[in-house]
Amino acid sequence: MLTAIIVEDMKDAMELLKSDIQNHHPEIKIIDTAQSVVEAAKVLRKTQPDILFLDIMLGDGTGFDVLEIFPELKSKIIFVTASDEFAIKAFKFAAIDYVLKPYANEELAHAINRAKQQIQPSKERLNILKETLSAPEKKPDKISLHTLDKIIIVNLDDIVRCESDSNNTMFHLQDQRKIFVTKTLKYFADMLKPYGFLRIHQSHLVNLQCISAFIKTDGGYLMLKNGENVPVSVRKKAEVIEILDQMHR
Repeated sequence: MLTAIIVEDMKDAMELLKSDIQNHHPEIKIIDTAQSVVEAAKVLRKTQPDILFLDIMLGDGTGFDVLEIFPELKSKIIFVTASDEFAIKAFKFAAIDYVLKPYANEELAHAINRAKQQIQPSKERLNILKETLSAPEKKPDKISLHTLDKIIIVNLDDIVRCESDSNNTMFHLQDQRKIFVTKTLKYFADMLKPYGFLRIHQSHLVNLQCISAFIKTDGGYLMLKNGENVPVSVRKKAEVIEILDQMHR
């Protein structure tokens, strides 16, 4: 039997989550609930559960305030947040799992299974999540990269390019490190496009700030500032030329 506490400021959402857990996850016992940072603090001072279902936006603060009050919290955290494009982006940059409201029962089950196996997010990853959520229009400074055996945090500006490797992605950094990440290139192309990265080929995503020249001969390729050459697909040539022209106006 696992114990759980739910922190959710909307009463209807609280009751729904509580009901779903009780009806579909009999291995979890809900020992308490809270609707604010203050209530959560009182509850967690009494006992720390195996799993903490934590809403991000609370009436008197945020879920991060709860975590800052309890920096040594041992509970596995399942973040629960409203369906919002900025929230989704923030969780992806931090490589932290979450459940979107409204959720399907299978999504909740998947989150609970992940929580049983997960290691708590580091303080730095939580800071990435917090900063990205608090300033959604600002370019994120860092990204968490999920490798086969660990999570590596890198500065966005240190990424030179990303290369597709089947259903995985190889990150090439300014210091010549390579990081193999277990997600597709499309996943990162969609995430990084608003922040100066361009998919120039089925297999290549580049940081526009790392381009030194576009060579039109030999099928067309980019010369990068680190000395590498990266091919440009035929259908991407016009877009690459237009973007580079705009950058140098």
